[in-house]
Amino acid sequence: MKTITGKDIRDLGFPPGRWYKEAMEHINKHQLSQEQMLEYLEQFRLPEAQDLHENPVSFKLNIAAQNELEQENVNQVKATMEQVMRTPTVVNGAVMPDACPAGPVGTIPVGGVVATRNAIHPGMHSADICCSVMLTDFGNVNPKTVLDAAHQITHFGPGGRPRGQQFSLTQEVEELFKNNCFLNDDVTMSIAQEHLGTQGDGNHFLFVGKSAATGNTMMITHHGSRGPGARLYKKGMNVAERFRQLLSPQTLKQNAWIPFDTDEGLEYWKALQAIRAWTKLNHEIIHEQTALEANYQVENRFWNEHNFVFKDEDIFYHAKGATPLDQKFMPDITGPRLIPLNMSEPVLIVEGATTSGNLGFAPHGAGRNMSRSQHKRNLAERSDLDIFKEETAGLDVRFFSKEIDISELPSAYKKAATVRDQMQEYGLGTVIDEVMPYGCIMAGDWQKNAPWRKRKRKKRRK
Repeated sequence: MKTITGKDIRDLGFPPGRWYKEAMEHINKHQLSQEQMLEYLEQFRLPEAQDLHENPVSFKLNIAAQNELEQENVNQVKATMEQVMRTPTVVNGAVMPDACPAGPVGTIPVGGVVATRNAIHPGMHSADICCSVMLTDFGNVNPKTVLDAAHQITHFGPGGRPRGQQFSLTQEVEELFKNNCFLNDDVTMSIAQEHLGTQGDGNHFLFVGKSAATGNTMMITHHGSRGPGARLYKKGMNVAERFRQLLSPQTLKQNAWIPFDTDEGLEYWKALQAIRAWTKLNHEIIHEQTALEANYQVENRFWNEHNFVFKDEDIFYHAKGATPLDQKFMPDITGPRLIPLNMSEPVLIVEGATTSGNLGFAPHGAGRNMSRSQHKRNLAERSDLDIFKEETAGLDVRFFSKEIDISELPSAYKKAATVRDQMQEYGLGTVIDEVMPYGCIMAGDWQKNAPWRKRKRKKRRK
């Protein structure tokens, strides 16, 4: 009999997939007849192309405008969410009080939760996979001691840690990467080590404060999966796009999906769990090394993601900036959840029940009513230093790059009181403790003195 090749399978109407190799081996080993081969291949046939929902699937809008600026934000969030909810896989959704647009209309907003059936949408978790927060309780210790120690340990800005200052992957996490086709390449493996112990930039932070309930000093870190997560996101979007062209060409590219019941879907789900493990390790390294530097024992620790995909049977909850309340979403739950607001406000420690309105989620922070650039334009007449002094009075706020970033100061965010009021109004978790702010570290405006900017300024001077 003729040896069956991938071209033969493709000519029969089966688009290429990771299953091709196994199928060819099976067909040729058992010398299947044409009829037997078609019967065997039927298990790999993709469903017919799906149209968009004629009308958006209904979703819960747990947000209300307090002024004209907020109303504009709510209108934009609603408009983009309505387009998202026309995606064929979507079955439910919700919007949190900290919601704001995150891209062109039809892109899941920050503060959005979208539930889909049997489908993982990489665009709905975005490049910062598993953005998360971790808390360590240091007990009765001076918060400055912890912040000073953390400043010696952590790393903000682009890239990874320099050689000689890097940490090693655990054997468990290394094996997760090596055994996954999305993660097992030399560049990803290298970045996975280089980026351990780093926090990136943007709104990521290291926060130190005191518990309102106990007076203990607590440290909280906020960051995602850095380079490894960004690389997985890019690969996932490429795979999802190939499926989109076959399954639903009408679907917006940013809402393309990978069917979970395919080899690619199962492998991508495993890759997400590996990235989750890496990100948790990244938090733990910063916390453990800070404890060693400060020479203090850890009394308690817990964490949660707020930018991830959570699975409940065949439903996948894509939380783009939303904190999971329901214990079923977090297999390694060790404590309540964390909701940071801004550097001058307490970090909220919350718990709560799942309702039809919240789908098992709470806000992840304060959110924004305008872009970073618009906020900077609004304050252009004042110096960054004056704005910084006014908004951080009484706090020990540090920028790792030594350059102020006013787009991360409190005025850049929604009012914390509004978010808290709407959490209560819509049943989005109960505050059981607060970490009152002492100080924090953020990346700052690292681009101001980036090497390429220095070269450009030097060239101008010449």
